[in-house]
Amino acid sequence: QVQLVESGGGLVQAGGSLRLSCTASGFTFSDYGMGWFRQSPGKEREFVATINSRTGGNTIYTIYERSVKGRFTISRDNGVNTVYLQMNSLKPEDTGVYYCAAARTGSSSDHRDYDYWGQGTQVTVSS
Repeated sequence: QVQLVESGGGLVQAGGSLRLSCTASGFTFSDYGMGWFRQSPGKEREFVATINSRTGGNTIYTIYERSVKGRFTISRDNGVNTVYLQMNSLKPEDTGVYYCAAARTGSSSDHRDYDYWGQGTQVTVSS
């Protein structure tokens, strides 16, 4: 049974930091590209960051949505089947439900490429 379980969300003031975690089970985590997406009320789900699979020890590649580049960092630890999203200098517009997702085809900014999704964790940034 495939599971992606996010944690680490919460309420933070603007300028603060949060670290999201997503722990996977039920599939070979290292073979999958991983991504983070977010959705705010009344908005479409949007891409945040993605990281490639680490099968064979290949080079790490990451892609970020323009508004989070330089503030957010995506990373993964295949030893514990977990992907992280370190979020610094948070802004009120970062508020939303954050979802992690897994793509067998590798890292992607397109939500249609993802096979598995977590339930999401709420991030609220107050001004």
